Amino acid sequence: MTVRFTRMKDGSREEYDYLDRQERIFNEGLPDRIIGALQELGASFSGHRVTRLEHSLQAATRALRDGRDEEYVVMTLVHDVGDHLAPYTHSEMAGALLRPFVRPQLTWIARHHGVFQQCYYANLPPEARNARDRFRDAPWFDDCAEFCELYDQESFDPRYDALPLEAFEPALRRVFAEPRYLQKEATAG
Repeated sequence: MTVRFTRMKDGSREEYDYLDRQERIFNEGLPDRIIGALQELGASFSGHRVTRLEHSLQAATRALRDGRDEEYVVMTLVHDVGDHLAPYTHSEMAGALLRPFVRPQLTWIARHHGVFQQCYYANLPPEARNARDRFRDAPWFDDCAEFCELYDQESFDPRYDALPLEAFEPALRRVFAEPRYLQKEATAG
């Protein structure tokens, strides 16, 4: 079946109910699409000693071994998943992806980690390296700084014994199974 309308305002209730069912079925495949996006990080730009996938696996393994909870580990795993499609705003993309599925603190960390990471770039001028200071009064400033220090900037070691992606799949599937943190809006979509 395909809807008949060509303008949204002409759609019937039945057509929108049908589309809602189709969307729910499609959304059940989200964990598989995220796993695919993570796998694509295995073929990233060169220069680092590890791929973006290996970096993500190292960071998530470190978080897991530090006893971080499942949402935190999954956030750590997917924090750079936007590198391919949003290279200039990848952290914002990760934050948007995670927002319905992890607590707001973790969404904030993912969304802002790109700015926070700038403090490590020796080639940037001081004002860019200190860009995170504009968030100094934010409630999760220290959490994001800690994430960057312990997991993100630390995870470029080709000798690190990171877990494979398959080890994180059950947690990823649980976290992305249901949008627990998304406020239901008055309209669908």
